[in-house]
Parts: sequence; C-alpha cells; structure tokens
Amino acid sequence: MAISETDLVHLRRCVELAREALEDGDEPFGSVLVSAGGEVLFEDRNRVKDGDATRHPEFEISRWAAAHLSPTERATAVVYTSGEHCPMCSASHGWVGLGRIVYAGSTEQLLAWAAERGVPAGPVAPLPIQEIVPEVVVDGPALVFADELRALHERRWERDGV
Repeated sequence: MAISETDLVHLRRCVELAREALEDGDEPFGSVLVSAGGEVLFEDRNRVKDGDATRHPEFEISRWAAAHLSPTERATAVVYTSGEHCPMCSASHGWVGLGRIVYAGSTEQLLAWAAERGVPAGPVAPLPIQEIVPEVVVDGPALVFADELRALHERRWERDGV
C-alpha cells in the first residue's frame, strides 16, 4: 500500500512528537495510534532518558491498545511512527495484534546516519519489522521526512557528545 496524504498528516504529528522528545532531553521518536475510522486514539514520544529503555512510544501504544481496544479494533488500527519499530516494539505490536505500521524514517536510514557519525551500535540487533511480525502490513519510509529526521538525530548525538 502506498503512503497516502492522510498517512503523511499522521507522520507529521509523529515527527512533531519526536521533536518534543528531543527538546525534553530524550531520543527523538514519536508515534500515533489511529482507529480504522481515522480517530487519533493515543500518541506518545520516547521517554527513555530516565533509564527505562523500554519506554518507546510504539511499546506504549501496544500497552494502551491491549488495555483499551478489542482485538478487532486493534487489528484495524494503524500505528504511525517517526522511526521504524525496533525488535522489542515489533514484538509488542505482534503480540497485541495491532494492524498496519507506517513509518517516516527507516532503521536502514538511521543506521547509515549513525555510521557516518561514528555512533556505536545499540545493544539489540536492528531487525526489520517483518522479520519479527511477518504478517503485518508495513509502509515506509516516507522520504519527505528524511532530512528533518536526520537533523533531529544529529542534534541528539551532538547533545550526547557522540
């Protein structure tokens, strides 16, 4: 499925949330959960700065959806995110039974930007979403956000002395 104008609106909000996270001293990631009818149900941003590395917005969406939506509502909802899910978030997405994922920036892009800067690799292998959750529909990246996302990550790495 191609990324639509509606998808771009929700991805824009994800990038805004990523910027909010960065401005609050966190890593620049943001995500939005949207119902099949187009209603924004939940949104969050990264909250890992205090030491809990599981506080990714995609993981928080999975937790929220499990507590508040029926299995059918979860399966028809769409998760929008500024960055492609990590393996932990992909697994939570699959276990909860959420629907389509649309991301602005890919893991491949992020890894390339990090490598150019000499940023050390993280502790978890960067596996594509569909290696973790093979049946989920995934769309991305939305290249229109590439420069903006790169700039956010560059600011993060500069702030963190990397």
